[in-house]
Amino acid sequence: MYGVGMDLSIEKSDIEWYNATSGKGGIYDLANTAAYGAGKGERLKAVIALGESDDPRAVRPLMDLLNDSDPEIRVYATCALGTLKSGRAVEVLIGRLRDRDERISTRQQAAAALAAIRSTGAVRGLKEFIADEDEDPAIRSYAGSMLARSGNW
Repeated sequence: MYGVGMDLSIEKSDIEWYNATSGKGGIYDLANTAAYGAGKGERLKAVIALGESDDPRAVRPLMDLLNDSDPEIRVYATCALGTLKSGRAVEVLIGRLRDRDERISTRQQAAAALAAIRSTGAVRGLKEFIADEDEDPAIRSYAGSMLARSGNW
């Protein structure tokens, strides 16, 4: 679930890419690559692979990446959390959605991730955001459409 307009096409799936890397030692090595990898491309592949891992241990490293200095890493980490659909990420995703200094694309992906999670807290956070007239109308509208698509509106 890498949101609207995000092209993540690569030759190998990211899990295949990770399994082909030498010296792999599990989800923690993948998380380390996502945070400290040598190049941006390697880091992005690792972030995507964490999201596709279906491993609950990937949630914390992805949550930490929401504070990365690279905005592209942040948006991909946001999408990956939506793919994992863990309720543990709700609070930080709401924070990213409400961060007016964050890029619009990341804020939109936070709304999509919250809608995908569909927990009570995620739905409540989205509804409160949508009702907040001080927030950007375009992002509020996008959040509303994500909530409606999830069947929780």
